[in-house]
Amino acid sequence: MAIFERISDLVRSNINDLIDKAENPEKMVKQIIIDMEDQLRKATQGLGTAMGSYNQVKKQLEGAQEQSKVWESKAKTCLEQGNEELAKKALENKVQQDKMVAQYQEMCNSMEAQVNEIKSQIDILKQKLEEARSKQAMLVARSKMADAKSEMAKTLGNMDSKSAFAKMDKMEQKIEAKEAQADAFSDVSGVQESENDPFAQMDKENSVNEELEKLKQQMNNE
Repeated sequence: MAIFERISDLVRSNINDLIDKAENPEKMVKQIIIDMEDQLRKATQGLGTAMGSYNQVKKQLEGAQEQSKVWESKAKTCLEQGNEELAKKALENKVQQDKMVAQYQEMCNSMEAQVNEIKSQIDILKQKLEEARSKQAMLVARSKMADAKSEMAKTLGNMDSKSAFAKMDKMEQKIEAKEAQADAFSDVSGVQESENDPFAQMDKENSVNEELEKLKQQMNNE
């Protein structure tokens, strides 16, 4: 019954625990399913052998029961004919057949119980195999996700965040300095252009003259 001990081990095993301990979870899940399929095949073969033996003993039981009835019938016939001695011999054979019937019946009962146990083990193994197949894709996906998270954690762990931010700050300061320098050049250029531009100078003089006239009128009104 070693095969059924192996089946029981597979049924009791926790697939998630095996996945956690496995170096390559994807291969481990596939191997678990392959092992369970192999054990199911062997268990099915064992069931066939057990049922064959059971059927053979059952036929022997039926044969012994039939022979018991035959000898009983012969004993009745002998008594009807008044031959009691021959009837006793017939009954001796019936008693012998009855002993065989009892032995075969005990064997049948024991073998039937074993066959039913094997069937129950096979049903459990089939159920666990289906569960393993349905979990396969999910467990493989979880394994890949865990690997991705581990790689990301390693990457972030190897990164010198302080150094990176210091470089960013330094770069930002350089850019701000360039922007300030560009603004200064723009201001200087704008002043120089307005001083050299005759139209700008004329607009400036007109504004001054307008303000001068306003001031004169204000003083005259006083």
